[in-house]
Amino acid sequence: MSVEPLPGPEYTRVWNRFFADFSFRAGNDPLKWPGIVEPPGSVTWRLAALDKHPEYELLDWMVSVIREGLTSCADELYALDWHHESYRLATTAKDWPLSPFPDGDYHIYLTPDFRLGTFGHPWEYTICVFGEELVTAISAELTLILGKPLRRSA
Repeated sequence: MSVEPLPGPEYTRVWNRFFADFSFRAGNDPLKWPGIVEPPGSVTWRLAALDKHPEYELLDWMVSVIREGLTSCADELYALDWHHESYRLATTAKDWPLSPFPDGDYHIYLTPDFRLGTFGHPWEYTICVFGEELVTAISAELTLILGKPLRRSA
């Protein structure tokens, strides 16, 4: 397996579990934010710093850090794109189907056991990183790129 679209039954099962486990509530209403119940130990950053570099240098750096972190912590992931095709992928795949950056929709990376991943929120304009191993692997570098975290979950 390199990158495979999720077949219908698996797509439904994964999204249903995501809704249940994270209390996912989609919407651009700030009263619904942060969009999920952020897991204990998670860290969330605003993405506004990326807008200051129109050549996408910081965006590319952020994506690279997140992918390297996910690769160091997991062999396989789900790449979920709200209301679009979602995927199962090996972290060794050369081309990943989504960016962790939420470019107009929620973009989510999750391990199959849902223990770690990222949640990109397009309207709050944030990225949440969860799972102790992943947070430890990438939080210092993400803080260099994005600045001080917006929040940390207890």
